[in-house]
Amino acid sequence: MSLDFPDDAARSLPNGPRAQALVPRGPGKVVEIRPETLRGLYPPVEPFECGVLDVGNGHQVYWERCGNPRGKPAVFLHGGPGGGCSPEHRRLFDPAKYCITLFDQRGCGRSLPHASLDHNTTWDLVDDIECLRVKFGYDRWLVLGGSWGSTLALAYAQAHVDRVSELIVRGIFTVRRDELQWYYQKGASWLFPDRWESFLAPIPLEERGDLMRAYQKRLTHRDEAVRIEAARAWSVWEGSTITLLPDDRLAEAFGDPRYAIAFARIENHYFVNDGFLAPNQLIDGARGLRDIPGVIVQGRYDVATPARTAWDLHKAWPEADFYWAPDAGHAFNEPTILHWLIEATDQFVSTR
Repeated sequence: MSLDFPDDAARSLPNGPRAQALVPRGPGKVVEIRPETLRGLYPPVEPFECGVLDVGNGHQVYWERCGNPRGKPAVFLHGGPGGGCSPEHRRLFDPAKYCITLFDQRGCGRSLPHASLDHNTTWDLVDDIECLRVKFGYDRWLVLGGSWGSTLALAYAQAHVDRVSELIVRGIFTVRRDELQWYYQKGASWLFPDRWESFLAPIPLEERGDLMRAYQKRLTHRDEAVRIEAARAWSVWEGSTITLLPDDRLAEAFGDPRYAIAFARIENHYFVNDGFLAPNQLIDGARGLRDIPGVIVQGRYDVATPARTAWDLHKAWPEADFYWAPDAGHAFNEPTILHWLIEATDQFVSTR
C-alpha cells in the first residue's frame, strides 16, 4: 500500500453485539424487474436544523437534519468522495417518518477547507459519522449510501456494527484495484472511446501508463490553471458516463470548476491510496453484516461501478435483499434505481 496508508486503516473489523444475534437471518431475495408503476422522490423538504461540526485538524464538516425530529434516525452518505449532498438526497426518505441527517464529507460541498486532502481518509470519515451519531444522541441509525457512499457505508457498518439498524447500499464500489483500473485505465474506455479521448487530453502520451498518478501530479500542481484543466477533465468523464442514456446537463454540472476541483482532487487522492483499505477488505468484512437487515440496489448497466462488485457483496452478504435495475446505469435518480431506494427506505421505516 501507499506510504500514506494510515496506521489504523487496516484495522480488524470488530464484531459487535449483532454478531451474536439469537435468530440467524435467512437468505434475502434477488429481484430483477422494472415495476409498472415507479416510485419517485418525496416532496422537497428544508432542514429544520443545520450546523458545522469541528472534527479537528482544521476540518469543519457541514451537517443538516431534515424531516421529523422525532422520526426514525437515518444518515445519508454521498458519493465521490468529494461529491457533496444535494437537496434531492433529502427526498429519498419519508420526511414525516424519518429524521434524516446529511453531511458534506471533508473538503467538499459546504465543508471547509475546500478541496483539502490533509487528514482526509476513509477512517477520518468513519469517525465523522460516529461523531454525528453521538452528537444527536442516537443509539442506532439506518445508513444509506450510494457509489462511494456505499464504500463508506460498508466501512462504517463493519467498524460500528452495533450502531447500524439497517443498511441500504447502491451502485456498489469497494475501491479494489480492478475496479479502479476498469474505470480509470482500461475497460470503460472501450464503451466510451469518444469521451475517453477528452479524459486523456490533459495527460502526455508518455504518462498514460498510470493515469491516476498522472492526474495526481496535475490536481496537486502549484498552477491553478493546470489544476482546473485536470479537474474538469476528470469530473466530466464521470458525469458523462454514469447514466444509461446521455445527460449533457449532468456532464456540464460536473464540469463546474469549484465542484470539479474538490471532486477530482479528493477522488484521486483516495484512489491512488486504494481507498485507505486493505485489498478486498470490505467484501471480506461483509460477513460481519449478516445480522443487519439490508438492501443492495445495482444498475445492470452501471459502467462506473460494474455489477461484479455488487454481486461479490451479495455472495458475501446473502441475507440482504438484492434489487437489480435492469434499465439503469449508475446514477441514483435513474427511475428504477430510485424506485428501489424509495421502497427500501419505506420498508424499514417502522423498525427502530
